[in-house]
Amino acid sequence: MSSSVAVIDYGMGNLHSVAKALEHTGCVERVVVTHEAEQIMAADRVVLPGVGAIRDCMAEIRRLGLDEVIREVIQSKPFLGVCVGMQALMDSSEENGGTPCLGILPGEVRFFGEQLRDPDSGAALKVPHMGWNQVHQERPHPLWAGIEQDARFYFVHSYYVTPAERSYLAGTTRHGLEFAAALAHDNIFAAQFHPEKSQHAGLQLYANFLKWDGGI
Repeated sequence: MSSSVAVIDYGMGNLHSVAKALEHTGCVERVVVTHEAEQIMAADRVVLPGVGAIRDCMAEIRRLGLDEVIREVIQSKPFLGVCVGMQALMDSSEENGGTPCLGILPGEVRFFGEQLRDPDSGAALKVPHMGWNQVHQERPHPLWAGIEQDARFYFVHSYYVTPAERSYLAGTTRHGLEFAAALAHDNIFAAQFHPEKSQHAGLQLYANFLKWDGGI
């Protein structure tokens, strides 16, 4: 059992539901929702959630000095980015006219576009992309343990991640085009979907994270 996990609080996430989902797994003794560097550094594992506009998220992360805290803890602890928390790890985002991100994982965040269409039927697709999608596991990873191939997860987003290298892809899905549903590199795992809204599969992923030592 993981003794502690810190959920980074920068005022831009569904923190309560993330914390409750982590607690619900029964795999952690203590969940701390905090922006205090000392508490984040002291935790065994760290989660960076996020919803909303990336410009506002990055502004708050930098205002609170959390960019440097994230860079430090990501060197040594199992780290999970969720939704905008995943996008914040990339180099930059097209959102808000272009927003520099943390540059921890190489790649960009791109807009689905106003005229997104299904490539087979030509039917118009809604943006934001909202709802349940199958996630194809591109390679084995400890966070996929006990989760069926092509299990469904819940998404809400208008922007998608394009990693610089395909080797970072842990899972993919489609909404007009194929995009990264999950990334993995060393002790970092990041998901575009919301595990806390994804019922059994999402809770299993959180439980796997709380048991993960950061290795592959």
